[in-house]
Amino acid sequence: MIHRLSHPWVFGVGFIILGLATGVVLGCQLLGAFTPSDKIPADAAPKFRLMAEAWNTIESVYVDRKAVNPQRLTYGAISGMVDSLGDAGHSRFLSPEMLQQERNFSKGLLEGIGAEVQMKKNHVVIVAPMDDSPAQRSGLKPGDIILKADGEDVSGLTLEQVSGRILGPAGSSVKLTILNPGTGRTMNITLVRARITLHNVQWRRLPGTRVAHVRIAMFSKGVSRDLRKALKALQKEELTGLILDLRNNPGGLFDEAVETASQFLGSGNVVLEKDAAGKVTAIPVQPGGVAIGIPMVALINGGTASAPEIVAGALRDAGRSALVGEKTFGTGTVLKPFTLSDGSALLLAIEEWLTPAGQAIWHKGISPDVLVPLPPEVTPLFPEAEKGMTITELRKSQDEQLLRALELLTNPMKQQARSGHSVL
Repeated sequence: MIHRLSHPWVFGVGFIILGLATGVVLGCQLLGAFTPSDKIPADAAPKFRLMAEAWNTIESVYVDRKAVNPQRLTYGAISGMVDSLGDAGHSRFLSPEMLQQERNFSKGLLEGIGAEVQMKKNHVVIVAPMDDSPAQRSGLKPGDIILKADGEDVSGLTLEQVSGRILGPAGSSVKLTILNPGTGRTMNITLVRARITLHNVQWRRLPGTRVAHVRIAMFSKGVSRDLRKALKALQKEELTGLILDLRNNPGGLFDEAVETASQFLGSGNVVLEKDAAGKVTAIPVQPGGVAIGIPMVALINGGTASAPEIVAGALRDAGRSALVGEKTFGTGTVLKPFTLSDGSALLLAIEEWLTPAGQAIWHKGISPDVLVPLPPEVTPLFPEAEKGMTITELRKSQDEQLLRALELLTNPMKQQARSGHSVL
């Protein structure tokens, strides 16, 4: 079974449970003595011969002999083919090591710096740091650009090449040079890679209120099950409102996103899938949602990517929840892995996601109903940081997005006037 998903690459975690597929890898033996086979279309034979010419020329005359590595040449060629599609950061080539990271995610064995990244305009950009990860503790934020790894300029390298320089075992370190595009400032930070424990669903009653703050960090396996448990627990406390926090959530499994949205919706569709031929298939709400009546507001920002964008779009289009915060990242394709003969894989976009109302997510993102930007130096307030907090401390916090969501839930007239949605 192939689980559908869409997400950028992660330094320390991935989201794919791979199914079985077949493919062809361009290798040294093929290029050394080029012979078209039944696996190569006849009209492509001249192009393969051209690649063989380039391979053999490099192998024969390039002066830095240590740099002529058959595997790197092969992987570079495959990465170049995928990059030529113009689907930067979505369709991509994954080395066997990167695939192992994906498998590790399904087992909960996560090691790295804990940052979700994507290629944008030939730069590796931070989508979201993971909760309680080295990346988050070092102050990395969505939108930050990685310029160097251990002093080496990574501009122009493929995502696979950059990941190879940043991934590593727990306890080892990597020095990154980071550019903040908002301020134009660069900084050097050293991160110690770690084994990251994921707590994907957390919630806490906001101090002095009857509103629950529910945070979903990412959509890995079992998230919808954990969310149902959390929703049932908060219902026992007879709370009157819920803030669903999807900020800095980098994505995950498609099925988990559908099941999560279904906890808040009684009918309709969660998302639409559009294939290459233009055929649109509706993915309906699953029955049995446990929180279809509680008033709610959802928080989004630039680190909200992929699966949480599906959830946000479904809640907004159904008129179930206002969206507060900033425009989401804009990841909206169904990616399918095609394994190659050496254990590497092509991850290719085969379908596009649309919101139930037909709005494209890919490259466009989802805009909030209530725009509330956070200054670059302000970190969102999540439930784990609210333990022991007083109502005064909450009101003095700089998380204006959370405070605005709370205001909307406690003032029905503002909720209706500002968002256009009546959720109370």
